[in-house]
Amino acid sequence: MADSKEKLFSEFSPVSTDQWMDKVNADLKGADFEKKLVWKTNEGFKVKPFYRMEDLEGLKTTNALPGEFPYLRGTKKDSNAWLVRQDIRVESPEQANAKALDILNKGIDSLSFEISAKDLSAPFIETLLKDICAECVELNFSTCQNHAVELAGLLVSYFKAKNYDLAKLQGSINFDYFNRMIVRGKDKGNFLEIAKGLIEAVKEVPNFRVLNVNAVTLSNAGAFISQELGFALAWGNEYMTLLTEAGIPATEVAKRIKFNFGISSNYFLEIAKFRAARLLWANIVASYKPDCDCAAKMKAHAETSNFNLTLYDAHVNLLRTQTEAMSAALGGVDSMTVSPFDKIYATPDEFSERLARNQQLLLKEESYFDKVVDPAGGSYYIENLTTSIAQQAWKIFLSVVEEGGFYTALKAGSVQRIVNETNQARHKSVAQRREILLGTNQYPNFYEVAGERRPLDVAACCGDSTSCQKDVTTLNFQRAASEFEALRMETEASGKRPKAFMLTIGNLAMRQARAQYACNFLACAGYEVFDNLGFETVEEGVKAALDAKADIVVLCSSDDEYAIHAIPAYKELDGRALFIVAGNPECTDELKAAGIENFIHVRVNVLETLKEFNAKLLK
Repeated sequence: MADSKEKLFSEFSPVSTDQWMDKVNADLKGADFEKKLVWKTNEGFKVKPFYRMEDLEGLKTTNALPGEFPYLRGTKKDSNAWLVRQDIRVESPEQANAKALDILNKGIDSLSFEISAKDLSAPFIETLLKDICAECVELNFSTCQNHAVELAGLLVSYFKAKNYDLAKLQGSINFDYFNRMIVRGKDKGNFLEIAKGLIEAVKEVPNFRVLNVNAVTLSNAGAFISQELGFALAWGNEYMTLLTEAGIPATEVAKRIKFNFGISSNYFLEIAKFRAARLLWANIVASYKPDCDCAAKMKAHAETSNFNLTLYDAHVNLLRTQTEAMSAALGGVDSMTVSPFDKIYATPDEFSERLARNQQLLLKEESYFDKVVDPAGGSYYIENLTTSIAQQAWKIFLSVVEEGGFYTALKAGSVQRIVNETNQARHKSVAQRREILLGTNQYPNFYEVAGERRPLDVAACCGDSTSCQKDVTTLNFQRAASEFEALRMETEASGKRPKAFMLTIGNLAMRQARAQYACNFLACAGYEVFDNLGFETVEEGVKAALDAKADIVVLCSSDDEYAIHAIPAYKELDGRALFIVAGNPECTDELKAAGIENFIHVRVNVLETLKEFNAKLLK
């Protein structure tokens, strides 16, 4: 077999990079290679259209092995297994326990309980964890930050009373002082006192993580991937710095830190992010000289992002979260939560939670994503992405360190400012369709209505509702689709659904293409659209539009023919409907001089244009 393979490959002469480039440039027919084929990412680096073995030269990433420092290729040697996690908000300990036992039989092996501080007591914990084998499942908990030590004490007492082998227990308590600052705007309480108290409380449970880096918060606020990673590293480093200076050994601090990352829909970049994260964190921890390399292993949980979830065409959220889950799995995370597709407008029910669980189970049981350690290792493309993201994230990390550390940067509001500016920039990209949200700003469902569905409000304060005064700047969690959703719901609420009529005429290919473009454009505002096979004259088309009681008439033709048809059509319509030209022809100035105001094409801001149309049509 080996001989036959050698013979087969010997029949094909090697092709050099220069030969590839000659072929590419020939196909480009004089177009600029850099402008046409090189991708300028939001992360601050460029991505080439193809990579070859020579692109791996000098990359230290290829020297790493799975399970070995610096853990770029994963913290596991024998498999790529991860824990499937589901979150439960505890209203009643009996009901939460029943739900936990049910989903444990449906593929879940990691539970997360959100508990109100007022409910904390030994009987409460006893009821909540009844019949759940703590040695067989990862247990994660969150409560009000000021009650985290109390929760830790109750849990350890419960585990000891049940005679569990404490060394086998896996889990976490989601204490994160800094996350409260950027979400709630609160800078109150003694961080060091609580953090040291937590570490002391769980000292007998070596695998319980109690210092959390909730970088998923940055992802939900729209941060770029390199920003999420860079700030996450600074976040974790702040724990290391403050607590080691307070006298706690570096090994103990590092082994208590857990990273909770978000996952965006940028498939390959997210795979690279998790690989880069382990590499950089291992080197940061190593600088504190821990007792063993194992302290430098990153514990990484991943959650699908809220930023790109949509209310309209909500089942498309399943496609988004599926590719996100694939990225995290291939990136080698330790556990993962996939958000139910209806999370942003409803309390998920059994059906949507089941779909979310099964998305991970399909990757494991049918696609075997859990069998191969670091399948991306050695990929020319992903190895280069890993290095590029690591470099960008490291720059961000160093900038925070130079500012005085993560806590200082949060108090100054610089982290929040950067992420909020990114949020704003991404909203602009969505408005201009440079960032696509399928079903929202591109290819919407023409017939869908929101009905009673509305985005769920997020609580502004934690625990103490007497004051919502902010001590520091907070993040903006406005989802990418929110403005388009508000626009479409405005149309629905008006009780008047404008009718948009495509007046197609002239060149067959151009009129069809522009009619399709215009239909998708206007349907993003919830308008009713009518396409047509074509008209012989503009008079015939205008008459058909008026007979259809159209509120909008869109002229769809070729650029050359607009000089012939646009002004006659506009005059024939005579203000009886909003007149739009689908395109940006050379004669635009001439058409504007004749009174034509509305043009839709790829260079306009879709959102702002539709807002202007709504202002005219919904009066």
